[in-house]
Amino acid sequence: MSSIKAKIVATARSLPENIMTNHDLEKIVDTSDHWIQSRTGIKQRHVVGENEASSDISTKIALTLLEKSQLSPTEIDVIIVGTVTPDHFTPSTAAIVQNNINAKNAWGFDLSAACSGFIYGLETGSSLIKSGKYNNVMVIGVDTMTSILDFQDRDTCVIFGDGGGGVILQPTKNNGIIDSLLHMDGSGGEYLIIPGGGSKIPASVKSVENRDHFIKQDGKTVFKHAVRGMADVSSKILKNNNLTGNDISLFIPHQANKRIIDAAAERCGISKERVLINIGKYGNTTAGTIPIALSEAVDDGKIKNGDYVLLSSFGAGFTWGSILLKWED
Repeated sequence: MSSIKAKIVATARSLPENIMTNHDLEKIVDTSDHWIQSRTGIKQRHVVGENEASSDISTKIALTLLEKSQLSPTEIDVIIVGTVTPDHFTPSTAAIVQNNINAKNAWGFDLSAACSGFIYGLETGSSLIKSGKYNNVMVIGVDTMTSILDFQDRDTCVIFGDGGGGVILQPTKNNGIIDSLLHMDGSGGEYLIIPGGGSKIPASVKSVENRDHFIKQDGKTVFKHAVRGMADVSSKILKNNNLTGNDISLFIPHQANKRIIDAAAERCGISKERVLINIGKYGNTTAGTIPIALSEAVDDGKIKNGDYVLLSSFGAGFTWGSILLKWED
């Protein structure tokens, strides 16, 4: 087994300038600030401007990562972009970013795992680093969810926002990413789905009229599975590494719903002051939530050398997982 591990050497995030508050949504759909906050914890979300796409947000993230890591674009080996809102089916958002930052030696791809996109990307990037073949892997989680929201559906349009974040991974023989647990259950696919636009329901006048190109969600079913999935995988990864919630300096869960986050933290025995919650400011940015929160935590000095940091997610698919880090400066 390889002694090489992957460590995070730089973090970055980017949010669109435009902000949509709950009061703004009250003017569009039958909802209220109280209803949204009491059920989700969300107060506002960032939304893209006209002609602003996932690649634009990702390019800003990538440029910041290069600056922070003091790497040149040509030193990047791989670019992985976790997203369910790519600019196009093809070319990939990763290819657009590669061109935008002139990372001419990099290859890469988009990864579709919804809210688990960044976690899946981090595991994939870590595996590439551990192979010994790559030294600088860029992993970005980004989504422009407003591009697939039905603003006639109050159960979904109030939840999501736009934005993303990312990291640079490099080899280490010390700490870094020390464990991961990833899962998928395709039987849950129907409960959180964008029905149209693919080969099953290609774009047509009928698919547009049926609003098939917007995200659909069975909220109660997703909530039930998310609570169990995130709590189970987070507690199991701690047990596998002979740790308890008291050993975790910072828990960074996917920001889907404050009630889901609270339930997962309680199950793991992690006190509230060690749980990062920023859903009130950003809403659910899908693949963007964890890297945005991680970047904020690093910038705010909430993570120190040697700290155990726990990441956990749950998303459409169903997909879910957890990654355990021992932070290395």
